[in-house]
Amino acid sequence: MTSPFSLTECLLIGRAAFLVFAFVLAAVTFSSWRRAAVRQTERSVSHEAEVLKRLDGLDARLVAARNLIAQLTEAVERAPRADGSGGRAAPGYPIAIRMARSGAAAQELVAACGISQSEAELVCRLHSSPRAASTYREIIPA
Repeated sequence: MTSPFSLTECLLIGRAAFLVFAFVLAAVTFSSWRRAAVRQTERSVSHEAEVLKRLDGLDARLVAARNLIAQLTEAVERAPRADGSGGRAAPGYPIAIRMARSGAAAQELVAACGISQSEAELVCRLHSSPRAASTYREIIPA
């Protein structure tokens, strides 16, 4: 029994079948790759939109903060100086600092140096000795 096809014809048919199979496999792989690329692009676009939305929100907050800073700057520039010193430190501060370093209480600083109670408390907190500062913290909690 002889086959209806010769060896050369069988090889040609085998090559053709292999080429068709390879082409189908390449087409399936390419379409899969293309779908994955489209999904990735969609994710990138949605992520970009979210980032832009957040950036717009930050930009709006930045503009509001700049406006507030401008308003506060104008208010500070318009406010009259209570001590008339034009922004220089009052002459009582160096004396208050020396008194705080020697252990004076905030009330003593107010009476002797002419500074406010809150300023005297700040000077005491910043410049008093560690032993006096711990006593001060026990009397007036932060």
